Amino acid sequence: MAAERNILITGGAGFIGSHVVRLFVKKYPNYRIINLDKLTYAGNLANLTDIENEKNYKFIKGDIVDSEFISKLFIDESIDAVIHLAAESHVDRSISNPIEFVMTNVVGTANLLNAARHQWKTPSEKNMFYHVSTDEVYGTLGETGFFTEETSYDPHSPYSASKAGSDHLVRAYHDTFKLPVVISNCSNNYGSFQFPEKLIPLSIHNIKNNKPIPIYGKGENIRDWLFVEDHATAIDVIFHKAKTGVTYNIGGHNEWKNIDLIHLLCSIMDRKLNRESGSCAKLITYVKDRAGHDMRYAIDSSKLQRELGWKPSLQFEEGLEKTVDWYLANDTWLNNVTSGEYLHFYDQQYVRR
Repeated sequence: MAAERNILITGGAGFIGSHVVRLFVKKYPNYRIINLDKLTYAGNLANLTDIENEKNYKFIKGDIVDSEFISKLFIDESIDAVIHLAAESHVDRSISNPIEFVMTNVVGTANLLNAARHQWKTPSEKNMFYHVSTDEVYGTLGETGFFTEETSYDPHSPYSASKAGSDHLVRAYHDTFKLPVVISNCSNNYGSFQFPEKLIPLSIHNIKNNKPIPIYGKGENIRDWLFVEDHATAIDVIFHKAKTGVTYNIGGHNEWKNIDLIHLLCSIMDRKLNRESGSCAKLITYVKDRAGHDMRYAIDSSKLQRELGWKPSLQFEEGLEKTVDWYLANDTWLNNVTSGEYLHFYDQQYVRR
């Protein structure tokens, strides 16, 4: 029996992507899910061991910057829909190596758009190019106000500028070539399988090992936190229900100053690790602020709730508790990631077969 849809999910071995792949593979057995990932430092097939042998799932290792490879992939796998998550996403790395971000986030997205355009010469209802982006393209907010879908772009880092460029390309292909597209811009994600360079898993790992918890500046920067499984369900809803050419913001309605978040995390870790109250907070260490560090992000996702009926399922305190429990219960995963052992997973699982 032929699959109802052949859906390409790029970056599907990464943090957010693995949750989206898992959701689609399990929820839609009649869809064929092709997971394309370059397996850079942030891509980890150990994130998907629970579904790797499912009949409707296929993993392909490859680079979206390789235009010939991407064009052939669309033909060989009869791709009729894309959920595009593959991206370089860490701001600090973009400051160190901006060109890599331009290549992956801008050129890579252009290659996928071109392949989709040529594959879907006469678009059908099956065809959709879903581009997953970030709230960082909007820049920074003052003490009040929220990012909406009409907020002007004002990126401040090479990362956010490269994502803004990719957003503009997606809209341009819709307007110029009538490619069926949809875009979502999400707030900061947290949850299981997040690479421990990001604030929450880094802090959990350091607390567990009695290492300093680095906080930029005074820790006054504010972020809106979205539980990654809620993000995956939002992507599911938007992919299936959104009209082409529309943009949706996805937020968790959970604004926290970095320093307040870390104090909450320390309190949870004190309790989980049976440490004296206040002991984990002693690990907090203030470091030089990041260049171009945006002060506040806050998402208004009322359009998504109003038009498609999605809203986050968890408040931050509950989601953070679940996240801590997962990292403490998955020592092997965390140790393999922090030691670099996970980088050999592909060779062990695939090359030897």
